[in-house]
Amino acid sequence: MTETNPTTSATQQQPKKKESLLGNLLLNIVIPTLILTKLSGDDWLGTKWAIVVALAFPLLYGLRDLLQSGKVNFFSALGIISILLTGGISLLELDAKYIAIKEAAIPGLLGIATVASLYTRWPLVKTLLYNDRILDTARIARVLAGNGNQGAFERTLQHASWMIAGSFFLSSALNYILAEILLQSPPGTEAFNEELGKMTALSFPIIALPATVILMLALFFLFRRIGKLTGLKLEEIVVQQ
Repeated sequence: MTETNPTTSATQQQPKKKESLLGNLLLNIVIPTLILTKLSGDDWLGTKWAIVVALAFPLLYGLRDLLQSGKVNFFSALGIISILLTGGISLLELDAKYIAIKEAAIPGLLGIATVASLYTRWPLVKTLLYNDRILDTARIARVLAGNGNQGAFERTLQHASWMIAGSFFLSSALNYILAEILLQSPPGTEAFNEELGKMTALSFPIIALPATVILMLALFFLFRRIGKLTGLKLEEIVVQQ
């Protein structure tokens, strides 16, 4: 009989540490904003070093997330690429319009990918919403097969996918508009850094919140449709933590 190592068993059973919302906001928004708006002057970090230091916080946060998870998360990796592009465009003092284009392009491409994935075996809606971390997908599939509602459920996933894509397209449009309005000064100047800091600060209430609301509506829609198609209650379809 094989003995179980108590230390190994305890480590395996230890729950994954939850991400801190406060830490997320501080490292991705608050600290970079303060550095760009308050420390970009020549008496402090200067324009270039302020950008490097400010973007280092969300970059290191994203890298830490990748290392802790032990696998490449598509959205974390995309966030890191976005930060590197912003830093590169700013440090090379390219026209600010490239930042506006970049800000719009990334969520826009995600929206297109969400729609395109409907025509593959791996629709993104199953990664984002309909997955076994949130829902008891095995039980749902059994009940759907039992009452012959698989076709109706596939249409439900398509509708949810369009809602998710809509959140990305909204984010793309708002990103571009925000960058166009705020980034008016030449890159490499203290004024440009302050504008970049303001854009970072406003990105959460103006962009992230509306997109999150749409995602929550998509999740609520999915829950309601699953309940209607399976006859299961919410507590019967959601994974019990």
